[in-house]
Amino acid sequence: MPSAILPPVQGELLLLLVFHLVLTALPGVATSLSGARLGLRQVPVLLGLGLAATGVAAIVAFWAYYWDRTAGQSFSFFVLFGSLLLIGWSLRGGRLERALLRRLATPLLLWGLGSGFLLFLGFLHGGFEEPVGTAASRFSATLPADNVLPLFFSEWFYLFGHRGTPPVFPGEWLSSDRPPLQIGYVLAQRPLALKADAFHYQVLCVTLQQLWIVGLWALLLAARVGRVTRALAMVTVLVSGLAIVNGFFVWPKMLPTAMLLAAAALVLTPLWDEQRRSPWGAALVAALCALALLAHGGSVFGVIALALVAVWRGLPSRRWLAVAALVAIALMAPWSAYQKYGDPPGNRLTKLTLAGVTEVDDRGVGEAIVDAYGEAGLGGSLQNKGENFTMMVGDDLMVETVDNALESGEAREIVAAARAVVFFNFLPSLGLLLLAPMAMLLARRRAPPAAEWSFALVCFATVAVGAVVWGLLVFGSPPMRTVLHVGSYLLPVLAMAGAVVGLRASFPRFALYWVGCWALLSLALYVPALTPPPGTSYSFLAGLLAALSLGGFLAVSLDSRA
Repeated sequence: MPSAILPPVQGELLLLLVFHLVLTALPGVATSLSGARLGLRQVPVLLGLGLAATGVAAIVAFWAYYWDRTAGQSFSFFVLFGSLLLIGWSLRGGRLERALLRRLATPLLLWGLGSGFLLFLGFLHGGFEEPVGTAASRFSATLPADNVLPLFFSEWFYLFGHRGTPPVFPGEWLSSDRPPLQIGYVLAQRPLALKADAFHYQVLCVTLQQLWIVGLWALLLAARVGRVTRALAMVTVLVSGLAIVNGFFVWPKMLPTAMLLAAAALVLTPLWDEQRRSPWGAALVAALCALALLAHGGSVFGVIALALVAVWRGLPSRRWLAVAALVAIALMAPWSAYQKYGDPPGNRLTKLTLAGVTEVDDRGVGEAIVDAYGEAGLGGSLQNKGENFTMMVGDDLMVETVDNALESGEAREIVAAARAVVFFNFLPSLGLLLLAPMAMLLARRRAPPAAEWSFALVCFATVAVGAVVWGLLVFGSPPMRTVLHVGSYLLPVLAMAGAVVGLRASFPRFALYWVGCWALLSLALYVPALTPPPGTSYSFLAGLLAALSLGGFLAVSLDSRA
């Protein structure tokens, strides 16, 4: 047992990681393998099916527990044993080629290694006694309690279901104000865990946020980029502030990004020509987008961007659209009904984002939007939109924060300021990767690799479309402007992936060094613990395990058999 070799806390962390990785993966693995057994051989599609299956299982678990705890527990065990039986049936007789199984196993191994890297990096300076509190300050200034909200409401729904009105979360947040997908994942594994505590929750939810690894791998496979380029893009996102901060502080931001990346694998790549003609493709794309929305409302900006680019790349048939609409309605209608009838009104976050309404009131979304724009007037509204786009490229507060840190000359202040920039401002968060578009302009006449060049351009186009939609739809007045966490993290992930692929297509050897420098700078920025919990110290073993996980991640992603 690992706990016999490692110190007790590190051993428990490793055991919990494996435990939750297996439980989370089972329905996805079962669905992917059964799809392969039935003749499907496109790995990106199989990975998308797997991600969708885990999400559907989680949302059904949520509704099962809402109905009755016994029903929910029964469903949890049904998913466990049903997945095992389906995996056994799929592998029976050796009908699946070893090469296909290896290609399907690679992103799972990357997901496990990426989750291990983040967990051991997160607890590098201890903090096991208060894991969710540690997560709130480990890589940034102390963040609000949004990471606790799914744990809070999952406990209520587990104990009481639909009996009574759920309590109000501190800050006057209702259970209907935030979508329930992460709660569903927690509930699905609740009866299978030996105990339900914050440590279990933190480990499970880190693995959920790291599912972006599977989604991005599917996207890069579907885009047919080279092996080294693919590995560089994966490592770039893994060590970015986006994945580190939002993966360890487990508010459900990266989880919906995983679903949207899997949808992007079907929409932004050559697979779209086939998928837009298939009703099964319609069902899968719609399910992934609906699950993203059921994880976080900000996903709407990513969904709109994908939809607009999909129309540009080739409009699906009416039948395709009808199937997609039916699947989306089937998944989302129950939650919409709960918001209206179960714990109304459930529109606070929508009003905050689209109308800038910070106080709790009885107005509907439409009324709040009309009132907000009427009060701002044309001039004020245009100014708000301008400030939205300014926020994306870096506002005056960002400049002031950086200047003050540099003037202080203290390394701690400079690191904290840099972390704040990465957390809040879209384009500055990309840092050295912003060189990519300029490098592509210089190399446009050198006949770069067609697949990589085309994919980078599609990524940039999607990001541009999404940024315009995001800037126009967010109301814009403080505090609800286009800071990164208000939108969809699909956009910065696509920006990073497109930048790496574009650099490799333009200047392959230079890209290795440039992206390597970016990764080292990012690690240097996030390894230090600026506000460590009292009585803790750096753990050499945790650092070693994080380094081994990162090294393993790079080695697996570079494997020519993947």
